[in-house]
Amino acid sequence: MALDIVSHGRRGPGGALRFGPEQIQQIKRTVSRTPEVMVKVSGGGRDIGGVRAHLKYIGRHGKLPLETDEGLKVQGKNAGLEIVQDWQFDQCRSQYRPKPAEGEKDTRPKLAHNIVLSMPAGTPAEKVLAAAHIFARENFALQYRYAMVLHTDQAHPHVHLVVKCEHEFEPGKRLYIRKDTLRRWREQFAELMREQGVAANATPRQIRGQVQRPQRDPIHHRLRAMRAFGLLDAMVRSQRATPKPSTFMRDKVMAMVKALQHGDSSIEQGKQTLKRTRDAVTDDWRSTAQTLRRQGQADLAEQVERFSAQMPPVQTDAQRLAEQWQAQQRAPTPERSRARAPGGRSR
Repeated sequence: MALDIVSHGRRGPGGALRFGPEQIQQIKRTVSRTPEVMVKVSGGGRDIGGVRAHLKYIGRHGKLPLETDEGLKVQGKNAGLEIVQDWQFDQCRSQYRPKPAEGEKDTRPKLAHNIVLSMPAGTPAEKVLAAAHIFARENFALQYRYAMVLHTDQAHPHVHLVVKCEHEFEPGKRLYIRKDTLRRWREQFAELMREQGVAANATPRQIRGQVQRPQRDPIHHRLRAMRAFGLLDAMVRSQRATPKPSTFMRDKVMAMVKALQHGDSSIEQGKQTLKRTRDAVTDDWRSTAQTLRRQGQADLAEQVERFSAQMPPVQTDAQRLAEQWQAQQRAPTPERSRARAPGGRSR
């Protein structure tokens, strides 16, 4: 249902499918590529130390104030400690479960969820924070304790929101975040941004024709650090330690190279799965255009058809990495350039 645009329509008196005003506005935002909001769970602490460390990190080690659900601003090196003590994590039963041995999966329930609410670059940061305040109040107030902080040190303004998992007044009741929860939260946050006067949308990436999955936070931060290091002046780079490459990405690339060498069929199977999803989305956009024409929305129907036709071809992560790796192999290096120079020696 999340990928079916037509399913959001309603049957009219004659039995014909019709879109309501809200559905038409959603379609207009999507085909005009209105900026998409991002709501994601970036992990969570499973013990008091983990929650305190994350609060310390998002507070930039005391430089930024943490706003709590009680409207207070807590700042300083001990801000995280003050919050975890106020939230009484010591009364949570899961806090006393033993930590797993090294190499074992940590199955302890989370004490807190780490949530990120983000908008693309250029969005007024104060409006992101205002929408985040309403979002947190409507979803968690008087149920789950929370604290938040606005970050503007990157191009895209975003709010880090830490939410206690255990209900404040109903022992045993916990906050569970599922895929449907995230989808609903994205739609809600987009609506709150629109109420702030900011164009915002929330649609599944498959409907927009986006096939590349977003990278996990640790990988994203590692790759960003490596890109930033590569842009530095050679003299500055020589004075700094080289960032460690992502072992996850390295292992992924090596597995892909091995699969290519052995003719592994899993890459082709992955592409076929993506293609079936794309075909279903394309069929749905086609049905959407037909329904819009029946409703007298011919111009919007043409926009829908252009939007669908301009979707990039499907490509698996393995294929994308393979192309990047092959391009790097073909790219001239200083050693290769010297070897191929006229009159130069080659071996």
